[in-house]
Amino acid sequence: MFENKKVFILGMARSGYWAAKQLIKRNNTIVLNDKNENQDKDRVKELEDLGVKVVLGDHPDDILDESFDYIIKNPGVHFDHKYLLYAEKHNIKVINEIEMAYHFLPNGVKLIAITGTNGKTTTTTLTYEILKSAFKEKVHLAGNIGFPLCEVIDNIKENDYLVMEIGVPQLHDFYDFNPYISVLTNIFEAHLDMFKTREYYNENKLRIFMNHTKENIAIINRGNDDAYRITKDIKSTKKYFSSKEIIDGCYLKNDAIYYYDEKIIDTKDIKLQGVHNYENIMCAIMVAKELNISNDSIINVLKEFSGVEHRIEYVKTINGVDYYNDSKATNVTSTQIALSAFKRPTILLLGGLDRGHSFEGLKEYMKNVKLVCSFGQTNERINEFCKSINIPCIVSTTLKEALENAYDNAVNKDVVLLSPACASWDQYKCFEDRGSEFKEIVKNMVK
Repeated sequence: MFENKKVFILGMARSGYWAAKQLIKRNNTIVLNDKNENQDKDRVKELEDLGVKVVLGDHPDDILDESFDYIIKNPGVHFDHKYLLYAEKHNIKVINEIEMAYHFLPNGVKLIAITGTNGKTTTTTLTYEILKSAFKEKVHLAGNIGFPLCEVIDNIKENDYLVMEIGVPQLHDFYDFNPYISVLTNIFEAHLDMFKTREYYNENKLRIFMNHTKENIAIINRGNDDAYRITKDIKSTKKYFSSKEIIDGCYLKNDAIYYYDEKIIDTKDIKLQGVHNYENIMCAIMVAKELNISNDSIINVLKEFSGVEHRIEYVKTINGVDYYNDSKATNVTSTQIALSAFKRPTILLLGGLDRGHSFEGLKEYMKNVKLVCSFGQTNERINEFCKSINIPCIVSTTLKEALENAYDNAVNKDVVLLSPACASWDQYKCFEDRGSEFKEIVKNMVK
């Protein structure tokens, strides 16, 4: 399917680089284009030496024509990009790196794909750790979590297990992709800059089940209205979890997690606390149970797993002030979760890419917030929101400035929380870079 073809890769980053490497060794003609000319020079030279034509710094009109069989697009590229409009007009199929690499998977691989507005990374990492404890080197991790499938594909053998985090921009460009188990953690408002409407966003989330039959397992949040509603007609064998009620599935009861009336673990014995994390844990438990993993393996991981980087991550205490990095909070719902975790006076760092989304959903969660330090494209809109709810706001341009303002205004027993409720792409390549900068600045602050 992907041999002796002509392929245009739109966007380099890690996924474009690895896609090019996989395709070029299958005798394909490859053109890779990225508007950002500041790419890793060694990687660019490597691709060029392999025979890839690399064009950086612009999107020329004359490098894409009807002779191409595919465009492999970076998930961050918007649907109205001129190359994508050209592809639609001239019947050039647009896919992404995961859809392409899916066709290279060996026989018998058990693919577990996890999506949702919130909780994807924690659920994916936890699921991976539980599977790894049971199946050792037969388990692999890839996807939106930072490992392109093309990067790990050569290490995957027949009958191995593959755990993937999948974002909705990736789902948009799937066609044949079909996980054995698909997990939907929840659905809230997000990515409206790309998908424009909540309905279209929901439609694309549903694509994780689009090739399912009764042989496939769908694990769904029964307590999330949109997740439950949109999946009613899917063809999968559906399994449910809920933190809100006792159901036929996985649920909370008397401070313990149960799986079909079998007690798995008391919540006091879980290192990862909070109802939102219990939902993530339920997802991982249900995947493990479908794969016949023992309770001992599940419990041992849950007792030790402390979370993922950039998600309500403790960084340092300075002058009695605790600093937390929640850079992964790229939407309002994630920031709601983070604010709910703290009962002490909080200085909130809020801001980033302006997707046009409302901050009103934070209003009832701001009771412990004594100051907001806004930054990025949304800094002035956040300031207006803060005025409307009578919370002081200091407007900054950069995260560094916002953090300095937070430091100057924090006193003993306060929390300084980076939980931006916005994507990072106005000033950073990814939320990881934003979180890493925050941590670096905090760690170098003078006590």
